Amino acid sequence: MEHADVVIVGAGPAGCAAAITLSRHGISSLVIDKAIFPRDKICGDGLTTSALRELEYLGLQPRHVQSWINVDNVFVRSPSGREVEFPLPQNQGTFAAVAKRSDLDNELVTLVQQQPLVTLRQNLALTEIVSTSNGATISTSDGNQIFAKHVIAADGMWSPTRKLLQLPPEDYRGEWHAFRQYFDDVSPRAARELMVWFEPDLLPGYAWSFPLAHGGANVGFGILRDSSTYRVGDMSEVWKDLLRRPHIANFLGPMAHATEQRKAWPIPARVSEMPLHFQSVLFVGDAAAATDPMTGEGIGQALLTGRWAAEAIVAGGDIGMRYSRQVKNHLGRDHAFAEQLAKLLSRPRTTRAALRVAGLSTWTRKNFARWLFEDYPRALLLTPRRWHRKMLSGAGAYGSEHAHTSN
Repeated sequence: MEHADVVIVGAGPAGCAAAITLSRHGISSLVIDKAIFPRDKICGDGLTTSALRELEYLGLQPRHVQSWINVDNVFVRSPSGREVEFPLPQNQGTFAAVAKRSDLDNELVTLVQQQPLVTLRQNLALTEIVSTSNGATISTSDGNQIFAKHVIAADGMWSPTRKLLQLPPEDYRGEWHAFRQYFDDVSPRAARELMVWFEPDLLPGYAWSFPLAHGGANVGFGILRDSSTYRVGDMSEVWKDLLRRPHIANFLGPMAHATEQRKAWPIPARVSEMPLHFQSVLFVGDAAAATDPMTGEGIGQALLTGRWAAEAIVAGGDIGMRYSRQVKNHLGRDHAFAEQLAKLLSRPRTTRAALRVAGLSTWTRKNFARWLFEDYPRALLLTPRRWHRKMLSGAGAYGSEHAHTSN
């Protein structure tokens, strides 16, 4: 039987963040993933300020990610049809970017392979796990068995680790469901601007067009699974209708054409209710349902929870409680606030009013964009313990590279 300090199941952003953090603290890990990288990951591909800061901390260089493009302005179309521009701060680093997950995740895997204390094995799946408070024995698809002192489950929403341990929730299908398709030869606007459409029939969901390098765009939409307007089974027809709507078709441009099949995926956003640890196992990223309940963003949360899990192992003691407390303290209040806000935004009148207030002045437009892209926590103003002097004026990520990576 093989032995390891930590086994990390999954080499996505959460797993990579955990592995790199552990290596930096002198702890070895074995990372397994059933895929062979590069591989596609269905996603909106947007990177928030929070995600960017974590990527910078991990050492990822944007110039190594082929499809990476920085975003300087966010455009939002109200349910009334009014379009508002929300500029992000200039010359202070990067506050928003877009990169295909196939490119981003592959670069993270490359970083992991450069770590002196990390072993990565691709095309290898978890098949069985027996966990105790003193460690876990896992079986893999090659017939091998590994004993690990700790296991970090970074294996997605339908976490095989969670299922094998028979942990709740059963038959979980996520809070959101999203639809995505890549387009080439989009209009000049779509090739450089990030657009969000708050369509009245999608609320509190929305449609988007996120630019990619070389004249492409990630175009899609998301709805709540329990939406009163549409069901998940309606999404293919909704997608066809959205692409025919004049303001969306005009934005994408007459030459825009899809470059692959459209794809749908569920989004888990229930971190406050999920068991985050079990004996020697910690759950991170989508396996912890750590996605933002308002926007469906999950890359930043995956990177954060992966790092926090690793730091809890480094600190020792009651690792599970330490990790769970960190997640609850930093994400719990923000996610509860976002859930309530999402309910309010299900009404077109409320969404129109919110966007009107957000667009009142240069200050409100700038800070709405920063808040939307998680430059600071969702519920910051409601949690005085997190207030500090520069809480609304911090720099973005990659300050020294901003000019080089912008397109």
